[in-house]
Amino acid sequence: MAVSEYKVTGMTCGHCEMSVREEVEGLGGVDEIQVSAQSGRLVVSGSDVDDASVIAAVQEAGYSAVRV
Repeated sequence: MAVSEYKVTGMTCGHCEMSVREEVEGLGGVDEIQVSAQSGRLVVSGSDVDDASVIAAVQEAGYSAVRV
């Protein structure tokens, strides 16, 4: 299982975290997600999860992300 960490900008609250979580959960191969608006951190664990898909999902939620 691969673990990837991203810096997400624009999140300010729990609703923001929920929006990002819902979009990333929709990706195939995701096993676990940790997201924090306070730190701007997103950690995705799973198999066959690629950076482009995660970043696109975060953008779909209305935020921007870069791999750390």
